[in-house]
Amino acid sequence: MLDKQFITNLFDVKGKVAVITGATGALGKAIAFGYGLAGMKVFITGRSEDKCQALCTELDAQGIECGFSTGDPAVEADVIKNVKDAVAKFGEINVLVTAAGYNHAQPILDQELGEWQKIMSSDVQGTWLFCKYVGRQMVEQGKGGKVILVSSARSKNGMAGYTGYCTAKAGIDLMAQSLACEWSEKYKINVNTINPTVFRSDLTEWMFDPESAVYKNFLKRLPIGRLGEPEDFVGPCIFLASSASDFMTGANVAVEGGYWAC
Repeated sequence: MLDKQFITNLFDVKGKVAVITGATGALGKAIAFGYGLAGMKVFITGRSEDKCQALCTELDAQGIECGFSTGDPAVEADVIKNVKDAVAKFGEINVLVTAAGYNHAQPILDQELGEWQKIMSSDVQGTWLFCKYVGRQMVEQGKGGKVILVSSARSKNGMAGYTGYCTAKAGIDLMAQSLACEWSEKYKINVNTINPTVFRSDLTEWMFDPESAVYKNFLKRLPIGRLGEPEDFVGPCIFLASSASDFMTGANVAVEGGYWAC
């Protein structure tokens, strides 16, 4: 039987501790602010101490409890340190969002193996390492948790020049599904992905010129009629961190303006 308290608390995430990787990027920053303004404690990670410190200062100015730790998400020792630092700061971890990633679009005939490996290390290995060590912390806490892996609409649609990125993001989708099978019943840890389309960032700003052929062509596949903004992903990430998503695990959540529909 539904009651008012159940409905009132459905999307309540106040007091939860979230670790966000790649938090100084456009998407990670939006999620950090969204979570913090919703009452969560936010622990951010990234490669640059200056950028992480600057973001924490911005979050603090909004009354958001924040901590940070730097390192490379593809380096095991760095990830172990990041997780330990988060626990030292806030005592526990309840939510993980893996927003760190990298891409370099290039035809396979031109791309060096090292560049392809960099994409795989940043996107797949880094995600795997954070899942491993944050997952271990969640299991030790015995309280369950929510894991949200940032994938892409490109995980299910190939594209010329994207043999690294598409392959990596398809791996993220299957990683979430596999972890859901490992963790959800046994440890009460839900694992899902969000799968964005192109959204505004420093790297994609050039695509937002409404007069450009690239922009006009892309909109043909987006029934929502526009490209994404970082803020578009805050709601889905709050939903996946809340009890409203308790019966969801192993899902690839399309947040792509209808791209998969057309």
